Amino acid sequence: MAKDVCVLAYSGGLDTSVAIQWIKEHHDVDVVAIAVDVGQERQDLEFVRQKALDIGASESIVVDVREEYVEEFLAKALKANALYENKYPLVSALSRPIIVKYLVDEAHRCRARYIAHGCTGKGNDQVRFEVGIAALDPEIEVIAPVREWDLKTREQEMEYAAERGIPVPTTKASPYSIDDNLWGRAIECGVLEDPWVEPPSDIYTLTADSRGDSCDEPEYAVITFEQGIPIALDAEVVSFHEIINRMNELAGRHGFGRIDMIENRLIGVKSREIYEVPGALTLITAHKALEDLCLEREVLHYKLGVEQKWAELVYNGMWFSPLKEALDGFIETTQQLVSGDVRLRFYKGSCVTVGRRSAYSLYDYNLATYDEADTFDHEAAKGFIDLHGLPVRVWARMRRKVGKEGEV
Repeated sequence: MAKDVCVLAYSGGLDTSVAIQWIKEHHDVDVVAIAVDVGQERQDLEFVRQKALDIGASESIVVDVREEYVEEFLAKALKANALYENKYPLVSALSRPIIVKYLVDEAHRCRARYIAHGCTGKGNDQVRFEVGIAALDPEIEVIAPVREWDLKTREQEMEYAAERGIPVPTTKASPYSIDDNLWGRAIECGVLEDPWVEPPSDIYTLTADSRGDSCDEPEYAVITFEQGIPIALDAEVVSFHEIINRMNELAGRHGFGRIDMIENRLIGVKSREIYEVPGALTLITAHKALEDLCLEREVLHYKLGVEQKWAELVYNGMWFSPLKEALDGFIETTQQLVSGDVRLRFYKGSCVTVGRRSAYSLYDYNLATYDEADTFDHEAAKGFIDLHGLPVRVWARMRRKVGKEGEV
């Protein structure tokens, strides 16, 4: 009788490498390892694929989803100006739903009963994986080895690995936990767990120190958008994917894109998180500047609240939820005329919008100017102010009648 199958989200690290053998021992299943390429740095994914087979996976697969990640996930995030707590561009949170999608697809292909992940019991990712899996196929069961096993420390994991011939790092491991993809890098653990400690320089790979000599002269870039998506850089038509790469390089060279924040995790724990997101923050800055020019006031103001809710939903693992899908529809309608150019200046750790233009601009020079070209009807302002302030005037008169004049 054939064994049941478990599809494992495999990174090649210690946790998921140990998980292959642990799952086989404790659940008596065949393990299919799948590594999803969302633009991670540092990894030779062919090596990762072979490593899973050497450890004991019955099958090992690498899927390159970078283009789909850009076009279907990062595009939505950019249109939403997605910043959790108005700071974090959802680096890890955005990659989880596409990984989940391919885990479920693979589970269907090989008729797997289980999907497993390597998330800990106090992080956000366990929620994102498991809620996402349930949304796409509620019949699949989830195995969470790191949450279930008795291996409490990295040293215990390494002993377990050595006893079973599982390859483990031979050099001293980095004290940091790093997750990265095309949208940026997330760094935590080690000395970063003390919120008073300044992050050491060795954690950064995408951004230069803005206090150094790498950015003594300002540099400019013009990003062209069409319906909310970047399509050209300095008048050269290139893909959204390539623009992300180039903005990571340009903004990073000037030290822009570092975030040091105290973040409120879904499970209720505050954590100190460091992010390197030069490309993501640059594109969101430019996109916001163009929306300021092209969106009508009430739409722009209402969208701000939608953006915060969208980011919160995605952060909390609700990418495949009806509310998030509905908000996508609203956001998409706002982008129909968000087309034009934004000019940015990079210098000493900053990215500043210094110009914007659009065929759909709602900025009217003749209404805005204070010189002789002014066409604004100043006499209309008196009546507007009277009507706008009428409720306050009525309220003030009633307060005076009851002896409460000037009190709120």
